[in-house]
Amino acid sequence: MKTLENWFKEYAVSHQNKTNIAIHFICVPAIFFSIVGLLMSIPNGIIASIVPGVNPFIENWAFVVLLLLLFFYVRLSIKMAFQILIFSAICIVGNYYIGLYAPLWIVSLAIFAIAWVGQFYGHKIEGQKPSFLKDLQFLLIGPAWVIQKMFGKK
Repeated sequence: MKTLENWFKEYAVSHQNKTNIAIHFICVPAIFFSIVGLLMSIPNGIIASIVPGVNPFIENWAFVVLLLLLFFYVRLSIKMAFQILIFSAICIVGNYYIGLYAPLWIVSLAIFAIAWVGQFYGHKIEGQKPSFLKDLQFLLIGPAWVIQKMFGKK
């Protein structure tokens, strides 16, 4: 099993250009946020019937999926899993409030599309293919890499 540092080293190969890195700092969190929104847009009848009481922050598919994703991050780093947990909670709360004022799935889909255009533009500038084309797990490494670059050791 690769360590988190090994994942980061491999990910960094196609993320050297400062403009591409800046684009990733915006687009990777935006994509994560939009996926949370899309998952929260899925009807949650099954989950609502299992969870006692009424709690819109945990009665949604995003909560379930993010809970499962945390196992991936815990295997790599407890610290990173905690940071992803905090970011995930912010995404759930943010999407909940967006959903009160606008159709969440439409807003999320727009963010998703715009952020992916940005990502591919960044990789065009970089002159490298996105890492996830080599291994889909890099889709989970991207958010961790951004968090590590922003808040971790330099």
